[in-house]
Amino acid sequence: MSELKYAIEIFYSEEDEGYIAVVPELPGCSAFGETPEEALKEIKIAIELWIEAAKKEGREIPKPMGKELLKEILSKIEVKA
Repeated sequence: MSELKYAIEIFYSEEDEGYIAVVPELPGCSAFGETPEEALKEIKIAIELWIEAAKKEGREIPKPMGKELLKEILSKIEVKA
């Protein structure tokens, strides 16, 4: 399993009748599951495969932004009292 920690988004898709997991920092990296847990399990595999393919093709592997990305997003949200 990769030591790199990427943000993962999981959402329900009516069209697919299941859960989709995506890694915004890894273009095209997504997975499907009938439950959120299954989608999470599948996306972890997809991340490994994405990184493996990128290494073989000599593509740059993005550094996980994680908390830094979250802080950036939150800093743009205005708190309304």
